[in-house]
Amino acid sequence: MTQKKFRVGIVGLHPGRSWGAIAHLPALQLLSDSFEVVAVANSSLTSSQAAAAATGIPHAFANAQELVANPDIDIVTITVKVPHHLELVTAALSAGKHVYCEWPLGNGLAEAKTLAALAQEKGVLGVIGTQARTAPEILYLRQLLAEGYIGDVLSSTVSGWGAGWGATTTDPETYGYLLDQANGATMLTIPFAHTLAAIGDVLGDITELSAILANRRTQARVAGTDTWIPMNAHDQVMVQGLVNHAVPLSVHYRGGMPQGTPGLNWEINGTEGSLRITAPMGHAQMAQLTLEGCKLDASEMTALPVPTAFLAGLPAEAMPGNVARIYARMAHDLTYGTQLSPTFDDGVALHSLIDTIEQAASRGLRLPVHASHRPLPLP
Repeated sequence: MTQKKFRVGIVGLHPGRSWGAIAHLPALQLLSDSFEVVAVANSSLTSSQAAAAATGIPHAFANAQELVANPDIDIVTITVKVPHHLELVTAALSAGKHVYCEWPLGNGLAEAKTLAALAQEKGVLGVIGTQARTAPEILYLRQLLAEGYIGDVLSSTVSGWGAGWGATTTDPETYGYLLDQANGATMLTIPFAHTLAAIGDVLGDITELSAILANRRTQARVAGTDTWIPMNAHDQVMVQGLVNHAVPLSVHYRGGMPQGTPGLNWEINGTEGSLRITAPMGHAQMAQLTLEGCKLDASEMTALPVPTAFLAGLPAEAMPGNVARIYARMAHDLTYGTQLSPTFDDGVALHSLIDTIEQAASRGLRLPVHASHRPLPLP
């Protein structure tokens, strides 16, 4: 069977600085047998034309509405700021396009539910960019647990740093919106949630939890200046709970860059040993992960190289490898009717978990989690 080459239009592509340019475009170019990037749309025709000229993309549109209306585009990729997701994803789905949307899917649970329902109504595939789930180290970690490398899981602890919510911020025009909780792009909804998605694949459902969300910093300084901007997004996120009603889990994220400690430290302790994933920062979706393990009779962790089978024929590097691995799954789903990629429905489940965290923190309660997590199939 000859696989169709899917034609992609990217909304939000700024060469050299946007996530669309840094991760999505290289990822799609790695999969040139399956995808062809044919169009770009930014907030103005001038910006779109400049991006197209710099990247060799053949078509530039004045806005996203023109792009999604074009009959020669099969997939629309949304890589803009979260407050615009509802409008732009709705437009793409309404035009009958398949959509790859960056996480978070919407600004809160209600928007995510609306978009997932629309994708089902239109009969198109909505893929959400929770790419930590396709990281080779995460996939191999899942296999090691399934094979009994550490026996029965006793508990798991995660400590991470969310770089964008510390004492300083860079390029406030691009990143300043992260500091306003109303925009739906916070440390809780971005790095913490990306890691939660990977935790769900590895350990299973979080079935009950308690949480603390704190604003220990109320402003951030623009790096290299004396300018300060307000911050009401939480810079401390702590969640404790049970996985599958039994396994204790603790996750704590701090705003800022790590100080003498790993940016991400995820340990899983079992009856026969331990496994650990570390990274330079807490953004598991884009950081280069390192996997280590040890048995009960060992005194220290040793590196566990990831077998090539988990790379899916793509680079081991997190950027753009993990994004490419999602696109590869998307192409397979569209071609063969499989369910390998993280869908909008999966995104709703993750949004629901975040909503429960927010409710538990605001009410000071330990709450049941009603959302069920669907693990992605292993390669």
